[in-house]
Amino acid sequence: MAWVAEVVRSIWEEYRQERRRRRAQRRKPQNAAEAVFSWVRSLLGALLVVMILNGLAIASFVVPTGSMEGTVRAGDFLFVNRVVFSPSTPQIIPFVNIPLPYIRFPGLRQPQRGEVIVFIFPGYRDEVEPREFQYYLKRCVAIAGDTVEIRNKRLFVNGVEQPLPPQALVTNLPPPPGDQYRTFPRGRGYTRDNYGPIRVPKRGDTIWLSLTNLLEWDIFIRREGHTVTVRDGAILIDGRPTTFYVVERDYCFGLGDNRDNSEDSRYWGFIPVENVVGKPMIVYWSWDPLIPLGAFLHKVASIRWDRIGRQVR
Repeated sequence: MAWVAEVVRSIWEEYRQERRRRRAQRRKPQNAAEAVFSWVRSLLGALLVVMILNGLAIASFVVPTGSMEGTVRAGDFLFVNRVVFSPSTPQIIPFVNIPLPYIRFPGLRQPQRGEVIVFIFPGYRDEVEPREFQYYLKRCVAIAGDTVEIRNKRLFVNGVEQPLPPQALVTNLPPPPGDQYRTFPRGRGYTRDNYGPIRVPKRGDTIWLSLTNLLEWDIFIRREGHTVTVRDGAILIDGRPTTFYVVERDYCFGLGDNRDNSEDSRYWGFIPVENVVGKPMIVYWSWDPLIPLGAFLHKVASIRWDRIGRQVR
């Protein structure tokens, strides 16, 4: 067995020598190019770790507007739970907001009524593809298969009135002029205060089409990846005449808690469930977003210490 001990001793000695060599290499003075390369390599490594964590587990989100005022404020920085709905490979390059091809993994469950959600903005009402990649934050008030209606500012889901979240803001002001021309879907004449009833599409739903209602569903069908044309009075989807369309995805309906000052599903339509990326958990930082970083002392003075650590409900 002496030869076994000799082999082990030899391997151990090789290992120790290799460690000494690497330590000596690290102590060796670096020239400028080597120092820059080492710094860039460390930075890229850290960036990769941030991107992976941001996609798979915990993401950071900055609230851009006051549409959820009362629940969260513009300038709040939130930690977002990615695991619950849709962990994925990195979707964007941090800091520059450039979208990346990504793979989505199964989440633990789908969004539920009443939850605050972060999602990839599907685009404005008349856009098949959004102009730019953006994350939005709203409250999911209805899920696939639900019927949504707003009567004189009061929300009903499946015919049952829904209480306002405790922090929600609603005014007595009427909608702005022309509001009925801005809402989704086109041609219905809904306003922010009197909306629907409208069914939130569910995978497998059949939508019956006619030249009368095609305006309402044209963009919706295109967003699901199909072409829509009209020829000789007939509706063609992907070049084939049809009188109906079968929905391919589940959707939800999002509203801002600041109901009278929120661009939400009333204006740009349903949110594909596959676009929902996470559930905000806690405010970890907050300051006034209108103060530029150049005015550093004023920026620091605007820190909202009372908001840090608040849970998002």
